[in-house]
Amino acid sequence: MHNHIPTPEAMQAHGRGFAERAVDGTVIALVGDLGAGKTHWTKGLVAGLGCDAEVTSPTFGLVHEYTGGRLPVFHFDFHRIDTPEEVLAIGWDEYIDREGVVVAEWAGKFPALMPYGTHWIHIEATEDGGRLLWKNP
Repeated sequence: MHNHIPTPEAMQAHGRGFAERAVDGTVIALVGDLGAGKTHWTKGLVAGLGCDAEVTSPTFGLVHEYTGGRLPVFHFDFHRIDTPEEVLAIGWDEYIDREGVVVAEWAGKFPALMPYGTHWIHIEATEDGGRLLWKNP
């Protein structure tokens, strides 16, 4: 099932809604092209967990940590990473084992690193400027 998300604000609202059911150990794999809305969705998730930090894409920092909410969020961006070994070298396994929620943008590059039970969220631009979003499981 697809959800049509018409604006960046609506994308953030969708992330806030997901935050209501996020629990310790939740892993979210975001898949979509540049500008699809992955970071907007993450902004909503972080805000929905009660953290007022400024959320930005961790493209160059590789991982940002957002604390102060109901659960910490560890926000990864795999866009500029080329191998699974590089992901592991920045502490992926340790973050997966920490208390909190892990969000990985460009997760489709390394699906084998995503643990069982990962929430896959796919975002695709539409001709009207909105986005289609679908999830599995």
